Amino acid sequence: MTKYLFFLITLNFSINTHFFDTNQKFKEAYFASGCFWCVESIYENLKGVVDVESGYSGGKTSNPTYYEVMTGKTGHAEAIKVIYDPEVINFETLIKVFFGSHDPTTLNRQGPDRGTQYRSIAFFKTNNEKDIIEKEIQRLISNNTYKKITTEVLAFKKFYKAEDYHQDYKKNNPNDIYILRISNPRISKFKMDFKEILK
Repeated sequence: MTKYLFFLITLNFSINTHFFDTNQKFKEAYFASGCFWCVESIYENLKGVVDVESGYSGGKTSNPTYYEVMTGKTGHAEAIKVIYDPEVINFETLIKVFFGSHDPTTLNRQGPDRGTQYRSIAFFKTNNEKDIIEKEIQRLISNNTYKKITTEVLAFKKFYKAEDYHQDYKKNNPNDIYILRISNPRISKFKMDFKEILK
C-alpha cells in the first residue's frame, strides 16, 4: 500500500512538472494596431503562435468594457495578447509582422477606424524587447519604408481580456460587413507578404 501510494504521488508530481515545463516554454507579446478582430486573426495564422486573445491595454481604467473603451476616455487601445513558442517564432518576427500588417504612420487611426482606441502600440516586457522594437522602427525609417512612424513604444502593464463575443470574431462571424469589407482585404495582404511563416 505504501509503495502504491508513493507511486501515485510520484506519478502526479511527474505529470504536474511536465505540464509546468511544457507551458514554461511559451512567451507572451502584446500589440495594438487597429480593430482587434482583424489583428487577432492575423497572428493566429502564424507558425509558432499557440493562442491569441483580444482585449484592452495601455490605459488607466481597471476592467474596462468595450463600450467604455470606445468612448476614448479609458486610455486603452484595442489590443491582442499573443502566446507563442519562441523555438518556432521569435519576438523579432512578431515585430516585423506587427509593422508589416498595419499602417504605423496614421495617428489614432487605422483605416476607417478613428480614435485613440485604435492607435498603434508595440508593448515591451523587457529591455531587449524594447531594443528590438526601436531597431525595427529605425530600420523602416532608414530604408524609406516610412517617412514617419507614430507607433507608441510602451512598457507593458496590464491586459484586460475583452468580452467573449469578441474572441475569434472573424472565425465566428465570417459574413459580418466589417469583416468582409475591412478585415479580409487587410488579412489577405498580410498573407501575401508573410506567406513563408503561415501555418
